[in-house]
Amino acid sequence: MPLQPTIIERLARARGDLRMGVPVVLTGEGQAMLCTAIEPLTADRLSALRALGPLELALTARRAETLKARAYDGDLARIAVPDDAGTGWLRALADPADDLRVPMKGPLRSLRDGTATLHRAALHLVKSAQLLPAALLVAIPSGLALADEHHLTLLPLADILPELARSSPLHDVIHARLPMQAAQAGRLHIFRPEDGGTEHYAIEIGRPDRSAPVLARLHSACFTGDVLGSLKCDCGPQLNAALAQMGAAGAGVLLYLNQEGRGIGLANKMRAYSLQDQGFDTVEANHRLGFEDDERDFRLGASILRQMGFSAVRLLTNNPRKIAMMESCGLTVTERVPLQVGQTAQNAAYLATKAAKSGHLL
Repeated sequence: MPLQPTIIERLARARGDLRMGVPVVLTGEGQAMLCTAIEPLTADRLSALRALGPLELALTARRAETLKARAYDGDLARIAVPDDAGTGWLRALADPADDLRVPMKGPLRSLRDGTATLHRAALHLVKSAQLLPAALLVAIPSGLALADEHHLTLLPLADILPELARSSPLHDVIHARLPMQAAQAGRLHIFRPEDGGTEHYAIEIGRPDRSAPVLARLHSACFTGDVLGSLKCDCGPQLNAALAQMGAAGAGVLLYLNQEGRGIGLANKMRAYSLQDQGFDTVEANHRLGFEDDERDFRLGASILRQMGFSAVRLLTNNPRKIAMMESCGLTVTERVPLQVGQTAQNAAYLATKAAKSGHLL
């Protein structure tokens, strides 16, 4: 029926459910599992889930490595949850904040029988909801009946896997003239994804020639650096320098992509900052949280540039991965334009880590 939500809309609903601590039902490969995120889990809901059967905790291999838990499934670990484990125990496994104070979390028993496909989908959903990448699952006899009885969002694996793998299409909602300090002739474009996610922006300086390579930058949102002037990163100076360079050239496009903290969200970025205060570098902090070095999706930038009529760019970046992603998406990168600004005493180690571990050309 036209009034029924599509799978894209159900996925958006599921992300909202998970952020509020409401379970969702995953089905596929002959099984059904109830899934909820660890971060907002309450004691009452944990008790209700435990009444359904043995509980399993899904953690990424990155987090499992820190906990010395075996990741038999390669990219994730399935941990058997003890009968007496409460929300505190589960959060301690999901959140590394107290790892140094309480390093021993176990003993942990990793599961190796059966399939981990539903667990993998659960972790993908929790990550996309920008929560700590840890999910609690319990097998249930009939997913459809439980979803109907408790008004839970039902997600068949065959329907959601293609959507989880692709980058959501973006639509140009509106654009209008915006005079700026960098350039009087500026326009701001708002792009909205179909999956209900955060909007992204394109700042167009002047009237760039669509038939020639455009001076462009893919800039990931950084609230702390762009707005607060944080000295822990070089994001704010890079943003301002890129706009100034485009203004001086008379033309350019800066894409402002809302992928805070290398795609993990502001809350998790602050968790990473807290871990950095404990002595870990930026990559180590992300891994301890259960994330990869960089969770951003630069296909978003390629999609926006193509929609704006560009096929070739002179890319303002120090990150070779951005160049590779642009070219893999069909855009020609005719030149890498360095953007080396903003080094401070407070971010010297951060920049050194980006160069040594993430391949940035600094």
